[in-house]
Amino acid sequence: MVSRALTVDADQVAETVRSAGPRGLVARGLGRSYGDAAQNAGGTVLLPISGETRMDGEDVVVSAGTSLHDLMRYLLPRGRFLPVTPGTRYVTVGGAIACDVHGKSHHRVGTFGATVVSADLVTPDGETHRIGPTQDPELFWATVGGMGLTGVLLRATLRTIPVETGWVRVDTERFGDLGSLTAAMRESDDAWTYSVAWVDTVSRGRALGRSVLSRGEHALVGDLDGRRARTPYPLPGEPRLAAPSGVPDGLVSRASVRAFNGLWFHKAPRHREGELQSLASFFHPLDGVGDWNRLYGPSGFVQYQLVVPDAAEEVVHNAVRRLAAGGHASFLAVLKRFGPANQGLLSFPVAGWTLALDLPARPGLASVLDDLDARVAEVGGRVYLAKDARLSARSFAAMYPRADEFARVRDRVDPGRILASDLARRLGL
Repeated sequence: MVSRALTVDADQVAETVRSAGPRGLVARGLGRSYGDAAQNAGGTVLLPISGETRMDGEDVVVSAGTSLHDLMRYLLPRGRFLPVTPGTRYVTVGGAIACDVHGKSHHRVGTFGATVVSADLVTPDGETHRIGPTQDPELFWATVGGMGLTGVLLRATLRTIPVETGWVRVDTERFGDLGSLTAAMRESDDAWTYSVAWVDTVSRGRALGRSVLSRGEHALVGDLDGRRARTPYPLPGEPRLAAPSGVPDGLVSRASVRAFNGLWFHKAPRHREGELQSLASFFHPLDGVGDWNRLYGPSGFVQYQLVVPDAAEEVVHNAVRRLAAGGHASFLAVLKRFGPANQGLLSFPVAGWTLALDLPARPGLASVLDDLDARVAEVGGRVYLAKDARLSARSFAAMYPRADEFARVRDRVDPGRILASDLARRLGL
């Protein structure tokens, strides 16, 4: 079934929602979810439109359709930045709230939802509600991480933080195995605002899980040398490179990933302190390559992201071992630590470990991921809905114990289930 895509002005959203057909409506940001969260076969997909952005003291008021890319370009010349930014800036503010995205700072500051002071939400009855942690908190925490199933976001007021520069002071350290990495992260991550590790999931034996850990803090004016001091706030630009079209299947293979991972690991310094990187290069390295997903060929890839509680670290080790043994190569495997969960009814993070993997779609992968789903659910973990395209309704119910609370909020604001998506149907939402 083909969906109907619409772009409407903010003052037309209420009528558009009220007039949605039998297959319902879902709002879409920039389409960066890896699954079916913003797809609605046979129904309506509401496309984003940006509006005015303005400062309100130290907060920023921004349209839900504005991208984080454009918002960064607005904030940096004013010496401000968002406390939470995900791995790509090509997502909208509304999408970031609906998926309750996280970044390299979760262990210190939490998710994107923690930056939201208030938001304007159009519910299926056409009414606009001002929601926030203290303004209809029940609807707010159902909307944060609610995958667009409580209404259409119009605008939001977000907290910002002051930054003296648009640079990050980065320390890099190399580890020979996964156990050494997780021990270091457990011991010292709380001392850093930003922390992320790249993990080799292809090498086996003693080299299994060899890693490169990057930790950072916002650079001060005094940290900049002459060249950078002349450009204290470099603005993020558009991608400088683009992946070619027509890439055949097999380019991202076990052999090519092993070669890439070996080069990446040995290129990294054993220990380097104080390297200056721009905000864009530190937070969004893949944004420098347009259409990078084409490199996987027509069969595509699956991004799988899990989180498990701190005491279940062994699940992460087992996942890396299982993927390596099965020949499922990921050249982009990222490990981070999460701090405490927020009140979002469907928010992804729990305190512990999160591992994100890009995996070429190959025979045998589905059964491996099904097994991982079961183990993750067993220890009280979950899979990230924003990146999911395959989770079963049964696994979802086991991973998200507050789904019944979410359903009760939807019963209040959307009893006719006008807000709908393919993800919602697949998961029984």
